Amino acid sequence: MLTIQFAHVAVILLPCFCLIYAAGNSNEKQKSPPSCCGGIPGMQGFPGRDGRDGREGPKGDPGSPGKTGPRGPAGVNGKDGAKGEPGVRGPPGPKGERGQGLMPFKNWKECAWKDLNDDKDSGLIKDCVFTKNFSDTALHVAWTGALRIYKCTACCKRWYFSFNGAECSAPLPIDGIVYMWQGNTQNIHRVRHIEGHCNNIHKGTVRVGFWVGNCRDGSPGNAYTGWQSVSRIFIEEVPKSQA
Repeated sequence: MLTIQFAHVAVILLPCFCLIYAAGNSNEKQKSPPSCCGGIPGMQGFPGRDGRDGREGPKGDPGSPGKTGPRGPAGVNGKDGAKGEPGVRGPPGPKGERGQGLMPFKNWKECAWKDLNDDKDSGLIKDCVFTKNFSDTALHVAWTGALRIYKCTACCKRWYFSFNGAECSAPLPIDGIVYMWQGNTQNIHRVRHIEGHCNNIHKGTVRVGFWVGNCRDGSPGNAYTGWQSVSRIFIEEVPKSQA
């Protein structure tokens, strides 16, 4: 370390000796200074301090959009907002269809016959013509009158309603039967009641008929309808039954 420091001092003092030597010989014919007085490059200095930050440059162009990140968890539901004021009242809607409630008035009819005394064993007994006002209603029909069978054993007769010549199919036919096991000497006339409802009948004129015929099983017998009494067919238009 001392050797390096001595070398530095020698380098610094050597030019001074050359100048002293030149001054002492000033009376002599001037000559070019000896080569020993020529300078040598100095040592590299220490790095200076960092300069101040430069001014902010102009804003760059927007970069391309990045990829969509994963979906985050659902947030907590917010509280209900305050109730708003009522809106403007809208125009009236179209008129709805007629409901199935009570009809504004009753539409009914009764046909009656005194001392009908019909000895027919098969066919139409009587009919009653009715005007139906609506297509989506049902007809309620009923028969009240005397019915009997006579002079037969294990025999049966059936009385039933028709609508414009056909039996009711919705929901089912409207009928009643009279059956007798031992009746060779029996001749009993009794007032009987047959009643029911029929759907799917068009509006307008409806011919409601009351018929007599044979039962599905059993021997045919001698039928008699309306002996010495009043017989009635009652018809009424009513709303359809609930489902």
